[in-house]
Amino acid sequence: MGNFITNIFRSNKKLTVDQLIVKKTIVSFFFLFLFFGGCIWAWKWLHRQPPDSNIGGGIRQPLRDVLNTNELIFNKIFSKSHLTKTYPVSQAVKRVRFNGNIGLGNDFDTAAWKLYVIKKNGDTLALKLDDIKKLPKVDITFNFKCIEGWNQITHWSGVRFSDFLKAYGLIDESQMKYVGLVTPGEDYYVGIDMPSILHPQTILCYELNNRPLPIKEGYPLRLIIPVKYGIKHLKRIGTMYFSNNRPPDYWAERGYDYYAGL
Repeated sequence: MGNFITNIFRSNKKLTVDQLIVKKTIVSFFFLFLFFGGCIWAWKWLHRQPPDSNIGGGIRQPLRDVLNTNELIFNKIFSKSHLTKTYPVSQAVKRVRFNGNIGLGNDFDTAAWKLYVIKKNGDTLALKLDDIKKLPKVDITFNFKCIEGWNQITHWSGVRFSDFLKAYGLIDESQMKYVGLVTPGEDYYVGIDMPSILHPQTILCYELNNRPLPIKEGYPLRLIIPVKYGIKHLKRIGTMYFSNNRPPDYWAERGYDYYAGL
């Protein structure tokens, strides 16, 4: 058998069909073993690398570098004129899938809720829901996508985020790089790049299917940002602030992509 294989690779004569099959099989297995060997080496190399020291979550630095590079690329090609596909309201689901209750404690006092907006100079605005609802109302029906892989066409209403900033004189704040959003109990928090949150389809949302937000969907106010996965759509906003450095982000600290863009 050994001489048969040796003759196949050394022979200058035209090979028979059986010899060609044997030759291609050997070559295929050779490269297959190389591939698996490379995978094993890469896996061991990756686990020898230090974890990300800036965000954390146990993700190795080379993987975080790849995610950060993706973010730089998407930031370069991002455009506010590129709109998420919308649908007729009739196509929106009546029963929205509930997913994620972090920051939605049962002891929440709805009557005492206020949105605290920390300005660039350190001053804080304390706004009630009526202060937000008096601004022009907008609707959006889009395909809400979860990072877990499911999606639903859903209908939301509220105030365009860019309109909110203008109405409350937050022009200087809009020139900063990031917005941080935190639930009232500070259990859940996200950081979002300014271009994405200023996208015309991003809203501070207070209605689902033309009714006040259910408690489990973030009543009285949540973020709807169609250019991001669901992990960025923070429910029940308690505090909003602005920064030129990345704000802390709950799922990024657990190894997920910080940008989480679509």
